This record gives sequence, C-alpha cells and structure tokens, in this order.
Amino acid sequence: MASQRLGLAEESGPNPGESELAVNPFDGLPFSSRYYELLEQRRALPIWASRFIFLEQLESSPGGVVLVSGEPGSGKSTQIPQWCAEFALARGFQEGRVTVTQPHPLAALSLAMRVADEMDLTLGHEVGYSIPQEDCTGPDTLLRFCWDGLLLQEVASTRGTGAWGVLVLDEAQERSVASDLLQGLLQNARLGNLPGDSRVVVVTDPALEPKLQAFWGNPPTVHVPRRPGTCPTPVYRDTVPTDRVEAACQAVIELCTKEAPGDVLVYLPSEEEILLCCESLSREVGPLALRGPPPRVLPLHPGCGPAVQAAYEDTDLGARKVVVTHWLADFSFSLPSIRHVIDSGLELRSVYNPQIRAESQVLRPISKCQAEARRLRAKGVPPGKSLCPTEIKHEKNPHTQTQETCSGLLSQVFLPSGSCLCLYPKSFLELEAPLLPTARICEVNLSPVVLLLKRRQIAEPGECHFLDQPAPEALMQALEDLDYLAALDDDGNLSDLGVILSEFPLPPELAKALLASCEFNCVDEMLTLAAMLTAAPGFTHPPLSAEEAALRRALEHTDGDHSSLIQVYEAFIQSGADKAWCQARGLNWAALCQAQKLRGDLLELMQQIELPLSQPAFGSEQNRTDLQKALLSGYFLKVARDTDGTGNYLLLTHKHVAQLSPYCCYRSRRSPTRPPPWVLYHTFSISKDNCLSIVSEIQPQMLVELAPPYFLSNLPPSESRDLLNQLREGMADSSVESESSSTREFGDACVLQ
Repeated sequence: MASQRLGLAEESGPNPGESELAVNPFDGLPFSSRYYELLEQRRALPIWASRFIFLEQLESSPGGVVLVSGEPGSGKSTQIPQWCAEFALARGFQEGRVTVTQPHPLAALSLAMRVADEMDLTLGHEVGYSIPQEDCTGPDTLLRFCWDGLLLQEVASTRGTGAWGVLVLDEAQERSVASDLLQGLLQNARLGNLPGDSRVVVVTDPALEPKLQAFWGNPPTVHVPRRPGTCPTPVYRDTVPTDRVEAACQAVIELCTKEAPGDVLVYLPSEEEILLCCESLSREVGPLALRGPPPRVLPLHPGCGPAVQAAYEDTDLGARKVVVTHWLADFSFSLPSIRHVIDSGLELRSVYNPQIRAESQVLRPISKCQAEARRLRAKGVPPGKSLCPTEIKHEKNPHTQTQETCSGLLSQVFLPSGSCLCLYPKSFLELEAPLLPTARICEVNLSPVVLLLKRRQIAEPGECHFLDQPAPEALMQALEDLDYLAALDDDGNLSDLGVILSEFPLPPELAKALLASCEFNCVDEMLTLAAMLTAAPGFTHPPLSAEEAALRRALEHTDGDHSSLIQVYEAFIQSGADKAWCQARGLNWAALCQAQKLRGDLLELMQQIELPLSQPAFGSEQNRTDLQKALLSGYFLKVARDTDGTGNYLLLTHKHVAQLSPYCCYRSRRSPTRPPPWVLYHTFSISKDNCLSIVSEIQPQMLVELAPPYFLSNLPPSESRDLLNQLREGMADSSVESESSSTREFGDACVLQ
C-alpha cells in the first residue's frame, strides 16, 4: 500500500529533538520550523482523518478513479494534492507529475502558493501553477496547479498534455465547461493519448456525489467528516430588498458598530455591485467611532488578479477584513478568518441563446447547494454558534425600510460567534432555487467545445460522455457555425483549417480572423486586436470627469472600436505600461498587462505553427482595408444594418434590433453624425438596452465578397438579405463581363500576331 510505503514527516509529530534531521523527500532539504507550524494546522482540518483511507483507495482503485466528497472549507483543495504527490513519489514519479485543475485561474494561483508553503517547497520549482498568460513551472515541477480551461486546451492540442501520474479534478460541483468536458473525455473510450497507468481523483461537494457516482460507475469514495461545531442557522429577511448594495452595506456597518469579532464575507450578484459596495463601504466605515482600526474592504472577483492574495493576509493592528465577492467564492477561496456571511442569494450569469447567437445577462437565484456552501463559510475557526431565525416586521416608511430591517436582524444575528444573514425570505430559495448549479456547458456557445471534440476525432459531439447532455439545437448551431468558418470538410470532419483553428486559445471566429490576417498582410494589427478583444475590451465605466473624457477621445479612431482598441494598446506600450496613465483614462491596467502577455503568447504560437507574419502598417489606407477584410473573414456572422438611420440595428442572422453600446466611439463623438449603415460587432448581449459592443463600420460589398455564398442564402428573409443578394448578383455580372472582355482582348491579340 502507498500509505505504508510513505515515510513523510506528516506521519509523526514534530519532534523538537529530531526536527533538524528530518529531510523533505521532495527536495532533499531539512524541514523548516514553519513547516511544523503549518503541519499542526493541517492536522486540525476535518479531511486529515481521511488521509490513510484516501491513499489506500488511490492505490487499489480498480478503475483508477477515486471520488472525494466533502463540504467546503474541510481542507480538500490543499491536502488532496499533497497526498497525491506523496503517492506519485512512492511510485518514483514513473507515470509523471501530479496535475490539479481549478475552475478559476485565481484559485489555481492561490492554492499553489499555499500548498508550496505547507510542503516547505519553492513555488515555481517543485510546486507550480499554469494560468492564462502565466506559466510558473519548471523541469523540476512535481505538483502543478492548473486552470481547467488551460488543461483542456492542452488536451486538444497536438502539443500534448505532458505526462501526469495523477490528475485531480477539483471543485467538480461548480460544473465548469472544462471540468465537465475533461471528465467526458476521460470516460470516452477513443481518447488514446492519455497516460495508461494513471489515477484520476474527482473532488466534489456532497450534493453532486450521486451524479458523479453514476457517471464514473460507482468508484471508491472517500467521505470527509463534517467540521466540528454547529454551523450558524441563517437568519432571513421577510422580503427581498429593493437595493441590495445598500442593504449589504448597512449590514456591514451595523456589524462593525457592534464590534462582533471576525471577518465578513459579502455575496452580491455581479462585479459592478461588488465595486459599488466596496466604494460605499470605504467611504462610510472611515468616520465610524471604533475601538480599533477601520475595517479593510477587499473585492474578490476574476478581475482582481494576484491582488486576491490580500484576502488571506493578516491586516495591520488586527483590522477586520470585509471581503465582497460573488459566485467565485461559493466553493473556492476558503478564508478561515470569516465569521460572518451576508448573502444576497442571487447571481448574474451570461447565458448563450443558440437560436439568436447572443448572450443574455440573467439575474437568478443561486442553487440550494450554493446557499449551503455560503452558510458554511460562517463557521470560521473556531466554528460559529447556532442561531434561530426570527421574523422581523418592516416599517411602512419605504425610505427607512432597508436600514431598520437590517438593524433589527443584526441585533439578533451578530453575536460574538459566527452569523449568516440572508437578504431574502426563506421561501425564496425553497420555491425558486434549483438543487445544484446549472452545468455551464448547457449555457455557453458550444462552437469551441465542438471544435475540440472534432480535434479529438469524436465525429458526433452527441456521442461524447457528458454529465449533462447539451441541447441538440445548441450542438447543431455550433456545427453550422464551424461549417461557415470552413473548419469542417464535406464529411463533417475537421478540415486542415479547423486543425489550425483548434490550436489557438481563442473563439473560433477570432482565430479565423487571425489566420485570415496572414493572407491580408495585417498580422501585427490582428495579434494586438485578438489580445485586446480577449483580455481588455475597452472602457468599463463612463468618464468620471471632462478631463478623462478628453483623454479618452484622443484614443478613439475614426474607423471604429476595433481600430480604437489597437490605438489604445499602442499608446499603452508607448507609455511604458504606466499604471497612472491607465487610471487617468479609465482603463484597466491589469487587463492591458494581460493583453500584452497574451499577444506575446499568440505570436509565439504562430511562429511555432510556422504561419507567415507581416510588418506593422497600422494607419495606412491599405492596412485599413486589409484589417476590415481579416475581421469580416471571421465575423461575417456578426453583422448588423441600420434600418432607419437612427441607430436601430437589425441583426442579419435574426430579426433582433439592437443599439450601439454607450462606450462605442460612434456615440461619443462630439459632432452629430449619422450612425454607420453597416457594422460588424464583437458581441451582442440581450439586456435592458440590447447593446452591440465593439463595433466598426464595414462595406456590404466586402461582406458579399468574403462570406460563404450559402451563408447569404441561408439568412432569414429581410431587406438586408435582399440588398446583399442584389450586390452579389451585380458583382457576379461584373465578373462575367470582365472575363468576357479579357477573352476578347486575348483573341484580338492572337489575330494581330
């Protein structure tokens, strides 16, 4: 048994007399004193009692699959990878290293840092991480934390996945596209190039355990004991507040006033509300008369980048931390210091509609599984105290309703122990919330997924094993879009072009535009545009002052938003990637830095594939035309026409009407001009104003020239389709006349000779 062969320091207590002699088997160096301090904390985790059982199951599992089921905060994400590394070490790493996937890049980064500290190893050497635009691994890396989307891209690529002895799929209950698809590929019998004698560990919340048991054929399951102590009973409001941000802020302020010990975790639906809440709290907690220092307000969302580590750091002089987040922290980012949770009960998600090729921003209740995970966050260390929910009556004055309601609740909730305040009635989740989070693979554009499956030689995407099967119409729409992009051949298999498209970590239409730039000699500009569209798509908020508005207008390009993005990037590089320069213009400095890294990665990939490059020519008339052609080669599906000259755009592929985004350069120009009659857009989102984002003017003749003829024929009946067909017929007649004229000239030349 692997557990019997291991002779690591975890098996015996820290003996002061022998600690200097104990050697870390992973790097051959003596353990530090901090290692033993952290070892005591690890032994206090609920999962520690399952260590030997897990190692035995990992060694003896007949199918090589082990399921680990436990509640959030029990230590699964930090301890399971270390035990898998011990298992691989006992086997001499003959099958390769240990790879651990996470559904969020920030979680992979954060866990790698924590586990390297616990194992007394160097981050970037024995323990590393791989996230978009950042690979902190080396030839000596034995334990690698990886964003699951990146590992999925590696699986699809001809460059291979690298050898791994143990693959840990963590947080399976989050149902990310990559996690579900990786499980499906591992289940599929035709997946031929993964390691043979490998192990797969699937880590999940108990709520998803029955589905995973059935999917994997009842593999050995390790059940993590529940944490000791009683979890706080949530206290509910009797109605949903009209202003969630105000209600959450009032709850935090009341908590700070009562000086209940412990840090606070606030759940709001969206990043916009997170930022509003942080700004409001930062203003309001300063003047409070508190005994200690004012609380430190910290946002936690994907845009935070490495700054997310601030949530784990000890604050100066014992200041309380107030962490404001959303669904990102439902299962990831366990913070032991959290003692109080304020939950809005909602999440804002993008849901793709294949029938209209558009995303909708859907505000919906969280699942019961998520609500339970949020409640468990309040256990803290030590665990919180059990409380009884109390009904609170509202005052009739609507202006004081939110404040007085929260105050009445908080007077009963925020005791010296932990607490969980739900800003919604108990019936809200019982009647409207699903049991489990919705599988993301059922809510996204499946074109990248189908492209990957075709790359894995799975001819029919419906044949792949899925935990939840996507809708047939979503798969059919994805196949149709890939066919339009020439990614499929006449037999429905991946074409040579499709193989190259699958190499890029980009949506298929953007990858096609990048490849087309090789033909139209605008690779340098399309590399910049691809990086910006992926990482830093322009301004995120209205200008805060006239000075900022003027600085923004200086970055706008007359050709539209796409050229403006290129201009922004070039100005950013010329500024020396200066953070103050970005702040003065309302630009996201971290996103622009990420775009710079992504552009370098894309350039390196094109060089590896040996695709032709071109010299910079941005600003010339020829480059302007070439760039439009490259964009249209990939985005002909995303074209709209202004039907009445007032900015009401009818989308070609369906009869939805949309307007330009408030951040579009055509709307921010001073002189009133007629909106461009034909535009190409990057995204269309069904929201309160149905906006087209990242828009540039195009010529319909160019669309007819570059789009597949059968695409134009398949458009729904409209005046726009009729105009395009007339243009196509006129261009065909001109072509015939030109050929006829050339024939006559050739014939005359023969006679003269």
